[in-house]
Amino acid sequence: MDPLKVKIAEELKSFKGRIGLAIEIGNERIDHHSEEVFSSASVIKIPILIETLRQSDAGTLNLNNLVSIENRTGGSGVLQILSSDARLSILDLMALMITVSDNTATNMLIDRLGIVSINSTIKKLGLTKTALQRKMMDFGAKELGIDNVTTAGDMIQCLKAINEKSMLSEKSRNLALNIMHAQQFQDKIPALMDLDKIYVANKTGGLPMVENDCAILRYKNKKAYAAILTNELEDAFMARQAISRIGKFVYDYLLASTN
Repeated sequence: MDPLKVKIAEELKSFKGRIGLAIEIGNERIDHHSEEVFSSASVIKIPILIETLRQSDAGTLNLNNLVSIENRTGGSGVLQILSSDARLSILDLMALMITVSDNTATNMLIDRLGIVSINSTIKKLGLTKTALQRKMMDFGAKELGIDNVTTAGDMIQCLKAINEKSMLSEKSRNLALNIMHAQQFQDKIPALMDLDKIYVANKTGGLPMVENDCAILRYKNKKAYAAILTNELEDAFMARQAISRIGKFVYDYLLASTN
């Protein structure tokens, strides 16, 4: 992986802002501030997804249960504009939380799962610096310094819990992968990849001057995990471009090392 490490190191030299990165391919890994804490933004929705499926596996949550839309909130998503007559399953809420990063769906899941239960599962997954401390769009809490946080290293652990044997059943892991594979926001890690050639399951996150993405990548017999977290940015667009270039470096490496 030395050529890949060199390309990423060169990209990081010119990065304007703060960045934490972890990339794992086979038994090799690239780390850059991977244990430093960042605002998670919407990548915190991955451990929420895992906890939803864990409770389903345990028989304490029925994914087919229908619910009405509650406590609509702003930001990304579509539930905030649907009619008051709309009813969705818990499975629908999960899919919306990940594929369009729906904040109302996320908050509805948090209410049902419980913040304590979500954070307990976060710890059981071995995520040492990740915490869900507020709901989506609770900027009052954020102004008080209460934020959802994680590290690039923790997010790699989270991705591996979905893609490999973990506390989830095989059925639940496959469901999580299918949902993440249907991700609608592809403007960061996968942006410069040929998505007809490579399998990508990812979740993005963003706040003012925060751009995050984490992804499971598969090409033939190779798999990679990538987590990139940023903040204190001078230019959010340029940060997204840098994340995309790093993603392309990983993509090119996977294709070259498999052919």
